Amino acid sequence: MTSYTEFLARKAAAAPIEGRRITTADVHPSLHPWQAELVRWAVETSRAAIWADTGLGKTRMQLEWARLSGDRALVVAPLAVCQQTVREAATLGISARYVKHPDEIDPFGRISVTNYERLQAFNPGWFDAVVLDESSILKQSDGATRTMLIDWARDIPHRLACSATPAPNDPEELTNQAEWLGHMSRTHMLAAYFVHDSDGWRIKGHAGGPMVDWMASWAVALRRPSDMGGSDEGYVLPGLEIVPHLVSAQVEEEGALFAVELGGVQGRAAVRKQTLDDRVAVTADLVAAEPDEPWLLWCGLNSEAEALADAIPGSVNVHGAMHPDQKADALMDFADGGFRVLITKPQIASQGLNYQHCARMAFVGLGDSYEQYYQAIRRCYRYGQTRVVQAHVILSDLESQIATNVARKEQQANVITDALIAARARSIA
Repeated sequence: MTSYTEFLARKAAAAPIEGRRITTADVHPSLHPWQAELVRWAVETSRAAIWADTGLGKTRMQLEWARLSGDRALVVAPLAVCQQTVREAATLGISARYVKHPDEIDPFGRISVTNYERLQAFNPGWFDAVVLDESSILKQSDGATRTMLIDWARDIPHRLACSATPAPNDPEELTNQAEWLGHMSRTHMLAAYFVHDSDGWRIKGHAGGPMVDWMASWAVALRRPSDMGGSDEGYVLPGLEIVPHLVSAQVEEEGALFAVELGGVQGRAAVRKQTLDDRVAVTADLVAAEPDEPWLLWCGLNSEAEALADAIPGSVNVHGAMHPDQKADALMDFADGGFRVLITKPQIASQGLNYQHCARMAFVGLGDSYEQYYQAIRRCYRYGQTRVVQAHVILSDLESQIATNVARKEQQANVITDALIAARARSIA
């Protein structure tokens, strides 16, 4: 008898090709051949995911996908990325407009760009194609936002999910992306490919291969052009130096405030509060030692950002209380060289922005999110960077377990990425 799990897995056969038939000659000639091939595949797949590492031209590819897939397309992106997307469209000869309200849509334009916070103001029935830029927001957002994003796009025939994270690295993101694209619901995907135990959801021992093969029919992951059969010439990163700085934390033991229990909110807050002055002093000294270098300083707490702004003359603190347009303008001003030192949080500026002019950054504390850490580093360490990037990580000695946890998540992400790249290689061999 066929089990329910086997039945669901059988239903998850390769995604049918439903999009427009095009050739690579239809794609803008400025794209590399491997980029044009990926655009062609995504247009024909219709509901596709592109998980391309930073600096591989994801924005250009998604704009061409939008132009070729629908008569009226909407690109949904983080606020700080919207104007950057409009700029990139102009280099392709595409007239794209950033819109805050429905009445700002150009009736003769084919591509509109808006930010996630404004999406609900737009009627999905107006569009036949939608791009979810930085689609990892499906995992990061709360349940209501995730549900809204899935429901809003449900009846739009052509959908593209793009993320610069190498690949989703946990069941939450894998299932969310599959459901947003309309390939399988979260409930069915968990039943088909995952099992739940004391450590949470994990892939069933026998299901890894079939799941990756199914995902490869609608998703492509790549770290470099050669993963798509292209040349890696011009896509060699100059190097990354992770420089740790440990400051001492003398916390009185109340119960157990050490390694295994430091993950508690109270424990971490106590350590970060006590070491704030020392961590800020280390960071300010690093910035002062290289007065001609642009610096990007990542914080987790408002108190850290405010203390850094006080300690570093001329720095700009981009924080959550600012008007969204102010935040976007300041982030673009840093990209354009308008000021030297940017202070902000990963949840504000770690996705989509290009800061190749900057080769110095510091994490004034570290959270558990591998994706935020990876994305934050990749604002500067990306294809197009010409210098070795230094990333300084400033922690208390009691917080070293956090760095270990982030490293573990990186290994998990690499497993999925490697499998998807191998599946793609088999399909084009």
